[in-house]
Amino acid sequence: MATVRNESVTRMAMLLCFGTGFLSLAVHWHVSDLMKPPTNQDTSGIYVATATDTSTKPKSFIPNETHKANVSRPIQSLLAKVSTPQKPSTVLASANQTHVIVDLSDRRVYVHRQDQVIASYPTGIGKKGWETPTGTFEIQNMRRNPVWRHPITGKVFPAGIDSPLGDRWIGFWSDGHNKIGFHGTPDDSLVGSAVSHGCLRMRTPDVRMLYQQVRVGTKVEVRQ
Repeated sequence: MATVRNESVTRMAMLLCFGTGFLSLAVHWHVSDLMKPPTNQDTSGIYVATATDTSTKPKSFIPNETHKANVSRPIQSLLAKVSTPQKPSTVLASANQTHVIVDLSDRRVYVHRQDQVIASYPTGIGKKGWETPTGTFEIQNMRRNPVWRHPITGKVFPAGIDSPLGDRWIGFWSDGHNKIGFHGTPDDSLVGSAVSHGCLRMRTPDVRMLYQQVRVGTKVEVRQ
């Protein structure tokens, strides 16, 4: 009888040992899983949203410390991006290398960038007695929907579809009273003719494009 009892005690002890061992392994595996980084975080440390991130959590859900750390990372990453200085705009850098050549003999405007012609437009030029001045100048001012004052009568023409200046003005010369520049026209038939008071009349789509290709300070060379 004593032998049977001893065998029962031995079996219970063995079962207890095995159970304790399995419990220890289970706890170890669970702790290892908690220490792993979340699957929606890349190696750069920037939080990457996934489809499961947008699901609604139950009201009883209480975030643990690991979840709180992950939530704070997007804010830190956003602040880091905002505070990082941005590279200078390549558009402005290329504008410094742009210059415009006006050839009065063929009545065209040529836009050069890095010694290459990137655009060419027909233009009207000054009529006799109001010839377009030749030489090297710089763009002094640029206006959208400009107002024009007639140099002889002094009449003021407001901006609009019938304005003699169109909807763009790019001025490069002035004697303190009269001004000369590139501008649009409501009458495309005048482009290519010597009919202006010294200005360079261009078709509306062309002068709009030129307006985007230059800026104040861009050199303008007018040749005979």
